[in-house]
Amino acid sequence: MSIKPQYADLIFEGTKTVELRRRCPKVEKGDLVLVYVSGPRMALVGAFEVGGLIEGSPASVCKEWLKATGVTKEVFMKYFDGCARAYGIQIKRAWQYDSATELKVLRKRKGGFQPPQSYRYVRPGEFQRLLA
Repeated sequence: MSIKPQYADLIFEGTKTVELRRRCPKVEKGDLVLVYVSGPRMALVGAFEVGGLIEGSPASVCKEWLKATGVTKEVFMKYFDGCARAYGIQIKRAWQYDSATELKVLRKRKGGFQPPQSYRYVRPGEFQRLLA
């Protein structure tokens, strides 16, 4: 999952415990999400375990979960502008890898690797090559 650097930092600090999404992610409680930090860092830096999925109107999700998202109400509402539904991934636990794997290294390990715009699914064999 691609996450902006400032939000990834909050996840690994433990202050951001809900990752927001405009589209419903196909994740379930217990799933593993790899965290790819977008530009300018452009690296696979860690992962988190999904604690659950949040879904509701933007207003209801904002009211109940805003503090856990790491954004202001204005940023939240702008992000979901025009959306009938808002989604959030609850972060049960997060960890950073000992060393980040930069995009150029990911491309060497898996030819043609493209970081996700939002998120993408990784097959088990692909997972091992990315982290090797």
